[in-house]
Amino acid sequence: MSFAHLSAFTVSDDHERQVTVWNSLPSWNRDPHSIRRALTEEMIPATDKRVQFIGGLKAYEEAGGQVQRELFDERNAGYAMDVALVEKLVAEKLETAAATVRAEGWKWVECSATAPAGYHAMKRHYPEALPLSEEDQAALDAAQAEYDELAELIESGMADDEAEAKLSDVEKRIDTLNARTEAYSPEALEQAGTFVFLDYYGRLAIERGFVKPREVEAAGDEDEDREGLPSASSAAIPKAPSISHSAALIEDLTAHKTAALRVELANVPEVALVAVVHALLLRVAYPYNSEQSALQLSLTHEHLEPPMKDAESCKALSAFNDLADNYGHHLPGNPADLFDWLLEQPQDMVLMLLAFCAAHSVNAVEMKFTDRKRGIEQANQLGRALKVHMPDWFETTGDSYFKHFNRTTIELSVAEARGSDAELSVRAAAKKSEAVTIADRLVAGSGWIPAPVRLARAEAEREPKSESIAEDEQFPQAAE
Repeated sequence: MSFAHLSAFTVSDDHERQVTVWNSLPSWNRDPHSIRRALTEEMIPATDKRVQFIGGLKAYEEAGGQVQRELFDERNAGYAMDVALVEKLVAEKLETAAATVRAEGWKWVECSATAPAGYHAMKRHYPEALPLSEEDQAALDAAQAEYDELAELIESGMADDEAEAKLSDVEKRIDTLNARTEAYSPEALEQAGTFVFLDYYGRLAIERGFVKPREVEAAGDEDEDREGLPSASSAAIPKAPSISHSAALIEDLTAHKTAALRVELANVPEVALVAVVHALLLRVAYPYNSEQSALQLSLTHEHLEPPMKDAESCKALSAFNDLADNYGHHLPGNPADLFDWLLEQPQDMVLMLLAFCAAHSVNAVEMKFTDRKRGIEQANQLGRALKVHMPDWFETTGDSYFKHFNRTTIELSVAEARGSDAELSVRAAAKKSEAVTIADRLVAGSGWIPAPVRLARAEAEREPKSESIAEDEQFPQAAE
């Protein structure tokens, strides 16, 4: 054990549990992250969005919750031990927000700790624009002027100690007045409802105006019953005249606009980089928001868990998920803020995010039937450019490899890894299970990996030798 291993174990003071976890983890997966994850699988980390939403572990402890902390955790983050209490506190805070929303007069208001499944596809009512009264408009103009004056004083360093508080009060007045510029119709309030939930980043999300499918069907049936009756809309107030463009003219004019954007973007690589990363991040980090980019870029992201027999044991998949969590803490919660946020980041950060997005689209999975053979072959070239050493990410064991095929293949694999004498040891086994155990023991620690996991060498580098010798760099023990 290393110091990092011992540090991970300090997240629990249950010695029996520690021993059980150590013995249950395969030798190739006994890294500190796996140990910590196994010991805390029934706890909620302080970084969990639910804990953050209720005010952190401090609020949880004040409610009587027990916290477990790792001895060597410099952040002293810790874990919530009482999952039920966390869920209760989340529900109470959501219900508090929902009570305010219910007062608006919606047909229904539903709370949940996660985004409702498929709510983006539901029919939705949107607020209608309303003109401000003369009194409110005058108050809004005055508030905006006061805001600009305070902001200028703060930026110039001439503001007093109370300026920040005054600015905050003015912002609230402006928000209150702006809220009066739109409202939902009585029909929307009668038919639709509101979802109150936690978004991907643990922030309170209130999404109004959704109509449930069964209510849409009921409304349709009601319309059929009313068919032929006089419509109340026939007495609608005529709209004020406005400039109107035909669809063909709009296409023509916006084509000119698009051409101008293209030539300008082509000459400003810094903004082009931001625009590309923005479009890709919308696909990767903000589900259902890819339409918020002007660029028609597509990124295909295949989930790797389905073809894996034991996804939980994949070190690379676990590391990539940790990387995604890390970036998730930095990105703005609202996708509408993403582009401006990217413009403010140093180019190194934007390039790292570009690499993160590109990594999602890598696919070297060889399916039984595929039209991507050349793309899969290029994955080897990509791996060589990255100087990937596959034995760092995959260890050949009985569970990960040998138990999945017949004895002949086990013998041939061991012969390739350890030579003919080792092959004879496997062949002497009475049962396949014994052969798997012997193969596991013989190959353990050798670094040998099966052919499908290896990175093939470039054609120009290949010597007129056997394939197994030509690829010794990926499994040096095969030459012993």
